[in-house]
Amino acid sequence: MNEVEIEKRTILAVNYFEQGYNCAQSVLMAYSDLYGIEEETAAKLATSFGGGMGRLREVCGAVSGMFLVLGLHYPFTDTKDKAAKNTNYKAVQHTAYEFKAIMGSYICADLLKLKQEPQNPESSERNEAYYKSRPCLRCVTIAAEIVGKEIL
Repeated sequence: MNEVEIEKRTILAVNYFEQGYNCAQSVLMAYSDLYGIEEETAAKLATSFGGGMGRLREVCGAVSGMFLVLGLHYPFTDTKDKAAKNTNYKAVQHTAYEFKAIMGSYICADLLKLKQEPQNPESSERNEAYYKSRPCLRCVTIAAEIVGKEIL
């Protein structure tokens, strides 16, 4: 994957987010075709990770989406394959630290400057005020770029 491909997939992730998919769905869906996963299946798999895991405001959904891509790229499926597990964990930590270096945190509540506690389970209305007051679009952009560079 080259820089042009990463940019294309980053734009795709942003477009998914702007269409109303959550942050985790947007990142995973932008890369899911590389692993033979249909768009709808990717959306289903990542549904619960939006809003910092179901609006619990824990790990940023865009970061979780990035980790889901890494699980597909660096899978651990054989319980005796410690090297595969370690390869995945190394990629997860590397990309998480890179995201944190850019955004200041990979915790949703920190990014939104909220108390880290569950919020109303109803998703927020996507409008101009939403996009102006939240870093979510930037988080999706950064996560999509970082994971693209990781899986080059």
